[in-house]
Amino acid sequence: MAHSLWPDGAVSEHAAQFAAYIAGDGPGELPDAIFVAEDPAGSLVGFAHAGLRSHADGCDPSHPVGYLEGWYVAPSHRRMRVGAQLVAAAEGWARSLGCREMASDTWIDSFDSQQAHQALGYEVVDRCVHYRKNL
Repeated sequence: MAHSLWPDGAVSEHAAQFAAYIAGDGPGELPDAIFVAEDPAGSLVGFAHAGLRSHADGCDPSHPVGYLEGWYVAPSHRRMRVGAQLVAAAEGWARSLGCREMASDTWIDSFDSQQAHQALGYEVVDRCVHYRKNL
């Protein structure tokens, strides 16, 4: 599922990263959590990866913020509130750490993701276009 969300990374890279997160040995010093959704047969159908950040664009800089680092639901289980339940679990986790805000991001051309975020009460706080040039 992580590879479906971030196809530029290798499956083995995603597996190693998630194994580290699950073992409590993520790359940063701030806490993070993985939430999963299963279907009635016990198959994984979605995940949300939440982290604590010292700041995020558009959020009060005087408080840490929960951050939705990644969020994916299998196409067969979309529009069934699976994603909403995963995000609610991530938000509850952030709230339990004293966060007053939750932030996230998505690609500017990812309209489905933008609509999903907005349906859950997230608001756009910034848009950015990144440039590069070969030298």
